[in-house]
Amino acid sequence: MRQQYADIIVDITQEKLDRTFQYKIPENLKGKLTEGMPVEVPFGRGSRMVKGYVIGFSEKPEIDADKIKEIHAVLEKELGAETGRMMLAAWMRQQYGGTMIQAVKTVIPVKQKQRPKEKKTVRLLISKQEAGEKLQIFKKKHQSARVRVMEALVEEEQIPYELVTGKLNVTSSVIRSLEEQGILKCEAVTVYRNPVHAEGKIAHPVLLNEEQERIVKDIIAHWYEESCRVSLIHGITGSGKTEIYMELIAHAAELGGQAIVLIPEIALTYQTVMRFYRRFGERISIIHSRLSPGERYDQFERAKRGEIDVMIGPRSALFTPFPNLKIIIIDEEHEDAYQSETVPRYHAREVAIQRAKMENAKVILGSATPSLESYYRAKNGIYRLYTLKKRAKESRLPSVQIVDLRTELRSGNRSVLSVALREKIEERLEKKQQIMLFLNRRGYAGFLSCRSCGEVIKCPHCDVSLSLHNNGKLICHYCGYEQENPKKCPQCGSSFLSSFRVGTQQIEEVVRREFPNANVLRMDLDTTREKEGHTKILSAFADHHADILIGTQMIVKGHDFPNVTLVGVIAADLSLHSGTYRSSEKTFQLLTQAAGRAGRGEMPGEVVIQTYNPEHYSIVNAARQDYESFYEEEILYRMLGGYPPVSHLMAVHGSSSDLEHLDAGMSYLKKYVEQIVPKKARVSVVGPADEQIAKINDTYRKILYIKYKEQEMLLKIKERMEQYIKANEGYQTISIQFDMN
Repeated sequence: MRQQYADIIVDITQEKLDRTFQYKIPENLKGKLTEGMPVEVPFGRGSRMVKGYVIGFSEKPEIDADKIKEIHAVLEKELGAETGRMMLAAWMRQQYGGTMIQAVKTVIPVKQKQRPKEKKTVRLLISKQEAGEKLQIFKKKHQSARVRVMEALVEEEQIPYELVTGKLNVTSSVIRSLEEQGILKCEAVTVYRNPVHAEGKIAHPVLLNEEQERIVKDIIAHWYEESCRVSLIHGITGSGKTEIYMELIAHAAELGGQAIVLIPEIALTYQTVMRFYRRFGERISIIHSRLSPGERYDQFERAKRGEIDVMIGPRSALFTPFPNLKIIIIDEEHEDAYQSETVPRYHAREVAIQRAKMENAKVILGSATPSLESYYRAKNGIYRLYTLKKRAKESRLPSVQIVDLRTELRSGNRSVLSVALREKIEERLEKKQQIMLFLNRRGYAGFLSCRSCGEVIKCPHCDVSLSLHNNGKLICHYCGYEQENPKKCPQCGSSFLSSFRVGTQQIEEVVRREFPNANVLRMDLDTTREKEGHTKILSAFADHHADILIGTQMIVKGHDFPNVTLVGVIAADLSLHSGTYRSSEKTFQLLTQAAGRAGRGEMPGEVVIQTYNPEHYSIVNAARQDYESFYEEEILYRMLGGYPPVSHLMAVHGSSSDLEHLDAGMSYLKKYVEQIVPKKARVSVVGPADEQIAKINDTYRKILYIKYKEQEMLLKIKERMEQYIKANEGYQTISIQFDMN
């Protein structure tokens, strides 16, 4: 029988060991090892035993077979939650491409063990009578440092080490001498860093309304049914989805389990954590990229040790090593932030569902504007659908006014603020109410439009807006079609064609100039770079230290400010013409979420949406907060174009510093796919074309799209492409990444 070998990744907490090592599989373990399994292996010159994980197999030795060591044993005691995460990594590698190491480093994101934070104390070992006698001896000998320590210990038998070395000014050598005499003892206890700094009483559960209670009871009643593993809660903004989440988490805790709550933005952490803290106290924690390495490491350790029940955070929180996970909640599930942009390019929703299957847990998706993928699955019975049609606190949805910027332009108003929005801002400032001004720049790609009739220059083949590049050309980032910048509008003949270029700083300048007495805050990437940037701005606005909050998409997601009665959307068209097939969906979601920030308290809210396309169905339905009508129209466009969720779409991203080499490599990939796919399968291969940003840091970027109705076919194509890339040396200088749907 041929010798078998296993590829082992050893102790991934050490960054320098970020590669695999080959080991022989002993006879007693042949056929028993699987990917992700923890094993003990001899490592280094001294062959010390260390833990590793099996991430692959082979029959060919990479070095002299006599020099390859043998796996010592399977770590039976660790065949639990950690093995499950390794199996999840194996699934992610197969689903999204990349290497197993990249997948493993994703599911175990804490790469470097941090020095534990310790709390040291000094404790008296002898009786107080003996201590008094020692104290008198030290006084007679004029040993003042020892006198200070003994006087403190006679009064209090255990004192903090920092007090002894700091306030009492006693050196460590004195403490060590007294310890050697058996008079006292230094003790150290590991203290885990806790990033949640909250005060206040634990609140009682809120009383659920009829809609909320019905949903909670039904989910609990079908908790262990496989067909009900994933539930989608579609509730209008302010309908009380968070209260439902907390009831379900409380049920998971009653079952002896833990919960993960995913939120799309760090900016949401502050308010979300406060609400959960008031319900669950110190049994919650958070994890996100702004924490220090020590804080991140400690949160995972606390989860392993059972010190917390609820982990809140963006994508990375999904891999919290809970031993008995019972529920994963994905709030605002439609958000792009759940899609990873690094290898493996996973989507948190799909990985959460896979982890839940492996660990017999529930998945709850929640949104006022669900992704078309989730709603499509819910309508087709793959997910269980629940709806909330009333606001939880009986507050009303805001009234919405759509302002046609073409009319504003014709009347001579060239400001970024329409007459209606300016008047409403003045009115709110007089009433001491708050205002949010939103600029939806996400996905912004510099489209070209006519300021007279609103016409946007689109690709004739893909029905997406063409992107304006610095060389004056308009380019489609799906098929590569390009054309010269036209001088006149093809619809009305107007020469007033231009791109909309405005940022939050410019809006802030206009607002400060127009309303000099207003206190203004701006929230975008520039103002939130520091560690507590989001929290400081949001808490300042919540405490009414500002009248107007200006920002990008991070200000309109999930925040609850009762005093906000006006929301202004500066230019709805920025996301509407972002050059992707999802642009209408993203615009509807952003506008609906923005509108939902107004009137969440007792006072009624108003929303002003400024646009050059007031008749567009995404804008009209967002103004009505009518998701169903939007969905019915949008899904027809997806059917006609063969786009997800009706069909499946795999993007192949290529990048290289050599443009000519990249062009050739991507073209060969397209030809290879066309060769291996049967013609009767009708797989559509589009591109290669430039990415929306075609060059970053002197690296050129191209994209290839492959469409088909069944995802399994795309996964097979991906595997064949990976084999083709591995077999051809020319791809060593080209980075290839896969992105599904």
